[in-house]
Amino acid sequence: MSERDAQVDRLRKRRPRNRFVRTSILLLILLVAVSWWTGGFSVDDLLSPRRVQNVERFFSEIAPYPLRETGFDTTVAIQWSWSIWQRRGRQACVTTLAIAVAAIVLAGLAASVLALPASRTVTSPEPYVPSGKAPSRIGRIWWRGIIVVTRALLIFMRSIPEYIWAFLFLSMLGPKAWPAVLALAVHNTGILGRLGGEVIENADRAGPAALRGLGSSRSQIAVVGLFPAVLPRWLLYFFYRWETCVREATVLGLLGFVSLGYWIQDARVRDRYDEMFFMVLLAALIVLAGDVTSAIGRSWIRRAA
Repeated sequence: MSERDAQVDRLRKRRPRNRFVRTSILLLILLVAVSWWTGGFSVDDLLSPRRVQNVERFFSEIAPYPLRETGFDTTVAIQWSWSIWQRRGRQACVTTLAIAVAAIVLAGLAASVLALPASRTVTSPEPYVPSGKAPSRIGRIWWRGIIVVTRALLIFMRSIPEYIWAFLFLSMLGPKAWPAVLALAVHNTGILGRLGGEVIENADRAGPAALRGLGSSRSQIAVVGLFPAVLPRWLLYFFYRWETCVREATVLGLLGFVSLGYWIQDARVRDRYDEMFFMVLLAALIVLAGDVTSAIGRSWIRRAA
């Protein structure tokens, strides 16, 4: 061993060791092993001849039907794709995007209202600047109760998945677009409200404290001191959740809403895997377009901030 290798070995042995990290890694490995053992997973079952045959059949059936006998033909493939796009794809894409946009707008408006009482810096007996008189016990309990109730409401909203919310609204309102819109809006209100409250709490307190010292009310502090400061970061979360709404609007179509998910399920039931795969590709393109739009919007916001 050379002198350099020996020095590297000595340094490696003297490196700081963290028992917490090592214990966490061991526990993670143990958790994976226990999950694999208790979950009944089997590689042999996954690679059984029957399953391999099903995979081969699936890949053969996702090819457009007109091309299965004649081989690939660009003109035929374009005509087939255009026909499905005209009959179902275009309207399904429009509906999916409309559900996502309507849901995130409603969620953003509701979360903007709930984020303020969810913030400990605003919902306080003495916001930002202590007053000369100590707040009463009833006052402290009142403001503390507002925080607890608001945060509990936000936890309840986001703890129930969008699919369950959609199922509940579907039972009440029927198979229209509104159940999907409200399901996405309620769930994302819980997420955006919580994130908005954290953004407000972590905002620079100098401006709101100065306004409070001049006698401004909570609402005036929120509009003048907090809104301009937290808007860029809050919009980043808004765009991110909009991307999620686009994806979930597709999935909720499986419940009967006429989005892309509806036609994916319809094609699967009718064993038209070529049409199903085409709709899946449309859903992927919509999500990709949403991600690109969101990335551009976030880039503009970062530069403006």
